[in-house]
Amino acid sequence: MTTRRWTAGLLATVAAVALAGCSSGGGGEKSCTSDGLTITCAPDQRSKTPKVTGELLTGGQYDVSQVRGQVVVVNFWGSWCAPCRAEADDLETTYQATKASGVTFLGVNVQDSRDKAIAFEQGRATYPSIFDPSSRQALNFDIPPNTTPATVVLDRDGRIAVVIRRAVTQDELRSIVERIAAEKPAPN
Repeated sequence: MTTRRWTAGLLATVAAVALAGCSSGGGGEKSCTSDGLTITCAPDQRSKTPKVTGELLTGGQYDVSQVRGQVVVVNFWGSWCAPCRAEADDLETTYQATKASGVTFLGVNVQDSRDKAIAFEQGRATYPSIFDPSSRQALNFDIPPNTTPATVVLDRDGRIAVVIRRAVTQDELRSIVERIAAEKPAPN
């Protein structure tokens, strides 16, 4: 099987898995859209976020439940990843532009050494990153290590609103984040 066919098959499988997470349990219509690399789900079809906890690169612990009520942008990256380097400035610029709107960012460093991850992050990101050399957090989100970089946008209720399985640009990401930040939280 050619690499191109294998990659296309993998992407189709990943998109199907992510869309399944957006579907209603009753077998109704799915309110998710996908272009193969970006999956967006309507508020009433979003799945809950898996547990996101871990040791920060700079020390200390992180738990996404502590920022409930904010939009959380989770970016999976590695120092070895060329597309991660390409998107780093766009992520930081979007973070700076949206943080006053109740938006926070979290990096998840995968398959890396701590020293290389810290060196990569210096001067690129002011938001925190979890050190996850075994890629457990990525796998919790059904993000295979070979799809790094990937970005997941969580709504204010802690549900998965958007999954992007490629490098992002500032214009694209800022538009998505601002749209999710403008949504009203679900009534309790």
